[in-house]
Amino acid sequence: MPLDTPWLLLVLGIVSLAMTANALRPRRNAVMLLPSFFAAWLTTELALHHLALQLALAAVLIAHEALADWQGILGFALLAISWPGLVHIYWTAHRTDHNVREALAAAELDFAPGERRYPRTHLLVPPLMFWRRDVEVKRRVKYAEDGGQPLFLDIYRPRAPGERRPAIVQVHGGGWIIGFKEYQGIPLLTHMAAGGWVGFNVDYRLSPRATFPDHLIDIKRALAWIRANADELGVDPDFIVVTGGSAGGHLTALMALTAGDPEYQPGFEDADTSVQAAVVFYGVFDFANILGNKPTSFVRLLERVVMKKRLRDDPEAFLRASPLARVHEGAPPIFVIHGTRDNLASVQDAREFARRLRETSHDLVLYAELPGAAHAFDVFPSTRTVAVIEAVERFLVRLHHAHLRGSRARRPQG
Repeated sequence: MPLDTPWLLLVLGIVSLAMTANALRPRRNAVMLLPSFFAAWLTTELALHHLALQLALAAVLIAHEALADWQGILGFALLAISWPGLVHIYWTAHRTDHNVREALAAAELDFAPGERRYPRTHLLVPPLMFWRRDVEVKRRVKYAEDGGQPLFLDIYRPRAPGERRPAIVQVHGGGWIIGFKEYQGIPLLTHMAAGGWVGFNVDYRLSPRATFPDHLIDIKRALAWIRANADELGVDPDFIVVTGGSAGGHLTALMALTAGDPEYQPGFEDADTSVQAAVVFYGVFDFANILGNKPTSFVRLLERVVMKKRLRDDPEAFLRASPLARVHEGAPPIFVIHGTRDNLASVQDAREFARRLRETSHDLVLYAELPGAAHAFDVFPSTRTVAVIEAVERFLVRLHHAHLRGSRARRPQG
């Protein structure tokens, strides 16, 4: 039976326009939240890929007489409406370089000529991020065990020999319930490893089996294990930073703000769990709904699955789990990165977290708000991801150089 190409072109037009419209304005209601997120995420970070695919499919269908009937003509018209939207989405992502450079310049961390660039070939073929000839990966290294459940991390290191390298710990997201270290943080970890750092992508116990603060305790265990094995790992135990996104961003922020807190170090209370910096991607900062903008569905998720208690019954527990309420003057340098079209984690919360940090902390606080960016934008290489990764490297390298000089990166006055 021959394909009905006019109808196929109409379907292509409807789907393409719907995805573009969703990317420009992702849904936030409970029913459409996750489908809208996934569709917006793939469209915003792969806008040119979408455009090229749509052009190719349209050309094939038109070559097979898709414009011979009204359905095909309407479908092509819908495509034509979608394409400027995709170009706008790409151009907005392209401007990320300007946004992150502004954040760095505000902290006097401007780029220097000739600094390392992320491989641009990965923008064309994102799966290349898993195969870096200058980086070796050692998977499933056991760092702890809890109740018979082993906990693992993956190690990313440069192939070139070296000792006492700076280290970066990556904490995956997934709503404290799911998530895989094998597929998150890879562009940043491989880029830093290629530049001489050692990266650790860490697993931790997940809810509903785990109850907060189990998740945080496991990340601290991993950090303590890295420090205890620093010589074998070739790591400088005095310079370890932490990063993560979404739920991992929540845990990253708490890692920065709760160093040495015995509540989160049962059985290893004396271990050094300080970090020299934190980079928080699209984090969750407000468990206690301090700002009052959390949807009921989110609060119920925390109560039933993550915290295993009700907010009204124990508000103090939710406050202790909220980075927004844990800000203090001794916080290490922190770089907060968030997208304006994030429909899973509130950009308003990120702004407030950065504002409170700047008012309170004595150290560097950087904030980059990315127009058009959706949740989890950095999972694979894109124009936006690459700009952010190169800015994060500049931030961390500057701090490491100050560490090697025995000084601290200066916080600008004013």
